[in-house]
Amino acid sequence: MITDLKTKPDFRAPTTAKKLPRAVADGRGGIIIAVGEVAGSPEHVFRALTTNEVEQWWKYPGVYHQKDWKADVRVCGPWSVTVELADGKLVHAWGEFCELNFPNKIVMTRRFDAHPFLGDRETTITYRLESSPHGTLVTVRDEGFIGRSEAAYGNAEIWGKVLGWLDTFLSKQ
Repeated sequence: MITDLKTKPDFRAPTTAKKLPRAVADGRGGIIIAVGEVAGSPEHVFRALTTNEVEQWWKYPGVYHQKDWKADVRVCGPWSVTVELADGKLVHAWGEFCELNFPNKIVMTRRFDAHPFLGDRETTITYRLESSPHGTLVTVRDEGFIGRSEAAYGNAEIWGKVLGWLDTFLSKQ
């Protein structure tokens, strides 16, 4: 049966609904893409991603929270954070800012001292921030998972949550 395309909206057409966070991984290609709309302007989102505000919202209740955020927000500037697990174990993460285009783009490296799936492998995270009717459309590209497909799929699941936590935090601002 052929349906009349004129009576059904094109599924590819933009909508006015808020884009809820979602993420996908290309395990073989080693890349994660996450996207979601969050409350707040690109300037607010940029600040929430690059300052100690991270400690206020980047937490997985009952699993971990972030503390001791430090960052020299400039190209080649270092950043670091301590991830405290629910059992009290500490995992350290660090990297450097590779590109900063306030308020629209952040590129940074990330490495953990004891990631269960990545070990000490470095990944590169790119955040693109675009104004949207609901605040800011955030697109995250996390790459460097080649040969670590399990880590790519697991981190993709977390990136969807991270964008949700960021939205909740900025909605209260």
